[in-house]
This record gives sequence, structure tokens and C-alpha cells, in this order.
Amino acid sequence: MPIDERTPGIKKPPVPAVVDISGRSLPSLKASHDLLRVTLTSIGDGVITTDASSRVTFLNPVAQRLTGWTQADALGLPMESVFHIINESTRQTVESPIARALKAGVAVGLANHTILVAKDGSETTIEDSAAPVRDEKGIVTGAVLVFRDVSERRRQERRADETLAYAQGILDTLRHGFLVLDGKLRVKSANAAFYRKFQVAEKDTVNRLVYELGGGEWNIPRLRTLLEEIIPNNNAFEDFEVEHDFPQLGRRILMLNARRLKNEEAGERILMVIEDVTDRRAADQALRDSEIRFRRLFQFAKDGIMILDANTGKIIDANSFMCGLLGQELTELAGKELYQIGLFKDVEENKAMFEKLRKEGYVRYDHLPVQTPGGKSTSVEFVSNVYAEDHRLVAQCNVRDISDRVRLEEQVKAQAAALADQSRRKDEFLAMLSHELRNPLAPILSATHLLKLQENSIENPVQQQSREVIERQVANLTRIVSDLLEVSRVVSGHIQLRIETVDFCQIVRHAHEAAGPLFARRQQKVSLALPKDPVWVNGDATRLEQIVMNLLDNAIKYTDEGGQIALELEGSHGRAGLHVRDSGIGIAAELLPCVFDLFMQADRSLDRVQGGLGLGLNLVQRLTKMQGGTVEAHSEGSGKGSEFVVWLPVVAGPVIVAKSPVTDPVAPPGELLRVLVVDDNVDACNMLTMLLEQRGHTVQKAYTGLVALESALSGRPDVILLDIGLPGMNGYEIARRLRQNPAMKNTRLVALTGYGTSEDVVLAREAGFDAHLLKPVDLSEVEKLLKAPNR
Repeated sequence: MPIDERTPGIKKPPVPAVVDISGRSLPSLKASHDLLRVTLTSIGDGVITTDASSRVTFLNPVAQRLTGWTQADALGLPMESVFHIINESTRQTVESPIARALKAGVAVGLANHTILVAKDGSETTIEDSAAPVRDEKGIVTGAVLVFRDVSERRRQERRADETLAYAQGILDTLRHGFLVLDGKLRVKSANAAFYRKFQVAEKDTVNRLVYELGGGEWNIPRLRTLLEEIIPNNNAFEDFEVEHDFPQLGRRILMLNARRLKNEEAGERILMVIEDVTDRRAADQALRDSEIRFRRLFQFAKDGIMILDANTGKIIDANSFMCGLLGQELTELAGKELYQIGLFKDVEENKAMFEKLRKEGYVRYDHLPVQTPGGKSTSVEFVSNVYAEDHRLVAQCNVRDISDRVRLEEQVKAQAAALADQSRRKDEFLAMLSHELRNPLAPILSATHLLKLQENSIENPVQQQSREVIERQVANLTRIVSDLLEVSRVVSGHIQLRIETVDFCQIVRHAHEAAGPLFARRQQKVSLALPKDPVWVNGDATRLEQIVMNLLDNAIKYTDEGGQIALELEGSHGRAGLHVRDSGIGIAAELLPCVFDLFMQADRSLDRVQGGLGLGLNLVQRLTKMQGGTVEAHSEGSGKGSEFVVWLPVVAGPVIVAKSPVTDPVAPPGELLRVLVVDDNVDACNMLTMLLEQRGHTVQKAYTGLVALESALSGRPDVILLDIGLPGMNGYEIARRLRQNPAMKNTRLVALTGYGTSEDVVLAREAGFDAHLLKPVDLSEVEKLLKAPNR
């Protein structure tokens, strides 16, 4: 039998039958042997014979050419040395059919795809077969191998496979389904898109009548008629539309195209392309619906809309609102440019807008004046962008009448200006209130200092107690005035912070020490817990101490005498937490959410035991927030105490650089100075003069600006304590004039005033003051300045 019958029309090498050499006479045997040798030498197939041990006994010329071995070189060699074959796909060595024929004693054939590797390494695709040779006793005495070169046939087969794969690849890339039918309308092949789209398998499609596909879903009478007429009438049909319900796909709209193809070998064929246009039809309908909706929206929109040619800038379309806004019909607007309908004042401004629109694709004018043909002027918001429509560029212009909005904006601006003016007046009032309240406090405080000096020589308990009461109440009133002014500055954003890296532990310690007399006065027990190491934060040291003092003041105020207050600082997880706890009256649950509100107080009874304006906690919250922190309030309710917690981010500590000690020149502690005190408040001026004279200084006083200037120039004092608000000439002007005089360059100028805003401090420095003290001033602060070196 042949080795492989898969390829029709191509002959295979015959499998040699079992050779029987028995029963012959010697002459006859020799003649047969010669005839066989001549035959084997002359045939077109390669022939190799071996003995029973698979050693080569004969190679015909074809075998010698294909293996590269000569008869002389190959005789006696093992068959595997001469005939080396491998598998075409795996490149693995294949057992020789000779060996298998000798082992099994039967004829053996190999499948295709075998490669013979010649002596020189060249390769040839072959087909081969082998059979055993037996003697008269039936014993295998050798074998014969027949093989032929099929390289050309394999190349043709590969080309045919490649051509078929190429054609199928083209069909599989089509997005639409594709069927090839024979003359009887049976499916011969289909592409991947058909199988994927209609969810069918190849085994259920090929060689089936087209009407039977999918359980008869293609058995459409009109389609059947068209297909049956194609071959007899040599017809074709294009864009035949079928709308059909498919069980698995639902209702689909298909567009079919078919034509006849005649092939001499394959016979009649019909090629049919199936395009699913369901989505396209839906999209077309959606587009039509969208156009209707757009036109409806376009016409009934409450904004003006115009469509312009993006190249010429001329109006193509406009909606009803736009026509009404301009007082013109579409027929009057069409073909005009924007400046011609009153949107831009002239052609140059119109061109500039369009140039920007073409370059950037978008323009916007928030307040564009429009002049209608009737002379009416109004403001509009104008927005335009460019896009493609029907293969051309258009510019859509949206125009909104903002006349009402402009009127509202003007009202808001006027109200804002009025509020700003009120705020300014309020700030001025608070500053003046602060000044006017501080002025009478200054002589009162100076008087208490004089009384204190007198107590050293006179023991009078009533006088001492009265003096202490006055000092405390002056301090309370001073703090209230300061808080009122401070809140105003924080709320209006006029406060300036000097942010630096500071040790929060040190600030808390200072505040605790400063509040010591307040704790002692109310006999409250205070505990202080600080970490061993510094806790570094970024903040304004003065404002941070103010935060701690305000919280302590709040705890002292709302905790009964003998109560407990705890001050604790912790640093963990990148945050510094300051806890101020007290055993005081606590905070009711309904008041807790608004405890930081301005002017908020827990005690609203008529007796107002604690007093105050409700400013301290609001200041704490605002100052904490300005320094990147947060503050919390906790309480379990009335009578159960409260806790306030300030959180600030912890930062790395500063790098400490060792500095050489610098000794500032300081006046000798006992040095007596010539001092000029200037204040239009006679009591304040006299009291401070008496205090300084008690200290042994030579003091001169003045109540007006002009007298002060004359006294300074004539007396040339070492220090001038100068009020700012003076009749005749204010303190700033006096300071400027004194600084212009070379004789006064070493005189120390100290502003002693009730004006305490940051702006006031800046003005004082610019005028030439060396220091700024806020009334009522403590005597120790004055003495510290007097001991400082002159300029």
C-alpha cells in the first residue's frame, strides 16, 4: 500500500514486497540479480539494501546523490550512518524504516515531513518505505529501502497552504460577515466575523444549506428568491435590507450584498457579505432626534445664540431670543458681522476678537456692551467657540443679557464698600476707644506705684489693700481693652506674626510663671507637666504665650477658689498637644459647639460673677489657626470641669551655632538721667513725673506738642517719654523734627501712647522712636528703658 494517500495526483514510492530468493538455479539467480541491479540503478527513486545486521550492501545512483555517499564508501557501514533522517517539525532524529522492517519482519512506511540529512549536512525532504528480504527458509537476510525527493511537492503544498491562509486572513479581518455558497446554496466557508456575530460554530455552518442555519432563522422568503436567481440569471444584488428577529441577537437590521463567482475547479460559487446596520440605523435616528431637540433648544433658549461662519465671521443663524435682544429678524441679521449688529464698537475690535477666536478656539467677554438699532444699551456675557459642523468650521456665540446681574453686582459693590467703611470706622473707633480708656488708666497706675513707694515708710493695711485692689482692677481693665483691640485686628487681618522655630515647653513655662499670682490669689492648686526634651514648633512666641495665658485665664476665671487646674504639654506623632484642664463649672452640651464664638460666655446671669466680654477663647482659636494649629474644647457637662487642647505641628529643632558672648553697653544701674515727660493728660503727665522724680531722675514735663519741642531742644534730655496724640503738634511730627537735629541724635525717644496697633508701632519706628510703650505702662518697663544705652 502507498505510504500516504492524502495528496491526490502525486505518486508515492512503492513499498517493496518481501523478497523471496529461494528455489532458483544459479544461472537463473545470477540473471535475475543482474536484472534487478540494472533496474534499481535506472529507476528515479533512491534504493538502499542492507544485510540482516543493517549494514549497507547497495546504493543506487539516486541514493548516492541524495545521501552524499558513494557505493564504495557506504558498503558495510551501519544504515544509520548513511541514511540519517529527522522529523521536519521537531528536528528530532527518526528511527530508520530499515531498522523497523528488520525488527518486525514486515514492510514499513513513514508519514510525510521526514528530512534526510546528507553526508555534507544538506537537507532533503523525502518519502520512504522499507521491506525485509527473506531466504528460502523465510529467514530475514536483509532489507531494501526505497525513498524519493519530495522537496518540490512540499514547496507547492506550503505555497498552497499560505495562499489559503492569506485569503482566509483577509476574510477574517472583515468587520462584516462573509459566506461562500455553492450552487445549491450550501455554505462552503464563513469568516470569523460571521461566527462571532451570529454566535454559531463552524461545524453547524459548513456544508449546511443557508436556509437551515441557526434553526431556520435565515429562511427569509425574499432573500431565498434573490439567492436562487443569482446563478441561473447571472444576477447580483446590493444593499438588500433585511429586518429580522434572531433568537439569540434580538431584532437586527442587515444589509446584504451577493454576486456570482464561477470557478472551473470548485464550480459555481456565490459570495455574500452581511453587514449589521442596526446600530448605524439607531445612530442615524438618534442624530435626527438630536437635531430636532437641538433646534427646539436653540429656538426656545433663554440666552441668545448665533452661528457664524468661522472663516468670514458672518452670521449664519440666530435664535429667537437673540433676535428679540437685538430687535431684528433673522433675515436682517444673516450675512452681517458682529460689529454691524452692535456687539463690537467697530470693525477693528471685531477683527481682533475673531483673530483671537481663530487662534485659541475660544473667547469670553464678561461685560460686553451692546447697542441695539433702537438706541438701547445693555450689558451681555459673550462666549464663543469654534467647532466643525457639516465639514466646515463654525463659531457658536452664546450671548446672555446680564443687565440684572450688573445691577446686583453694583449693589453688592456698594454694600461691600459701605461695610468696608463701617469696618474701618469700627477699627478707628476701637483704636480711639482703646486710646481714651488707656489714657485715664495711666495716671491711675502711676498713682498706685507712688502709693506703693510710700508703703515702705508707712504701714497702713487699709491703704495697702486699697492699692492692690486698684492695681488688680486696672490690670483687668487693661486686659479687656487689649483683648477688644486684638480681636478687631485678628478679624480684620491686620495682625502680623513673626514665625520662627520656638520651644513650646519654654513658652508654657513662662506663661505658668506669669499666671502664678493669679493662681495664688484664688488659692487654686495648679500642676505643670512638661516633657524633658524641648518640643519645637513654628510660631510667634508672643502669640503662643498669649494663647496659653488666655486658656489659663479662662480656667482661673471659671474655677472656684481652691479648685484644681492642670497644665500639660505632650509631643507625639508629629504633634504638640497643650492640655488645660480645670475642675470648674464646666460647659453645657448645647454651648460646647459655640464656645469659641465671638462674645460667647457660659455665664449670662445678671450678676455676671466672672465678667469679661467673651473674647479670650475666640482669640485662642484664631491665633492657633493662623499658626497652623487647631484647638478643641471638651466637657462632660455643667459642674464637671472642662478641658481645652491646642494642637500644633512639631518641627525639627534649630541648629545651635555657638556665638561669642557679646556684652551690650548698659548704663550703670544707679545713673540718674534727664527725662522729658510729654502728655496732654495732665494727671498722667504729673503722676509719671512724680514717679521718676522719686527715683532720683531730673524730670521736665510738657502738655502740648510745641512746648515739648521747645523743651527738648533747649534742655536736651537723655530720654523723652512722648505721647502721640498731642494738641498743636503730634508725637510723630515732634520725633521727626528732633531726629533732623544733629544735637538730638543721642536722645532716646520712647512713644508712650494709647495707640497700640501694629500700624501704630510701624509709624512710631518710621518717625524715629526707639521704643513703643502702651498705656498704662508698668513702672518696671519704664525703668528698663531708662537703663538701656542711648543711641
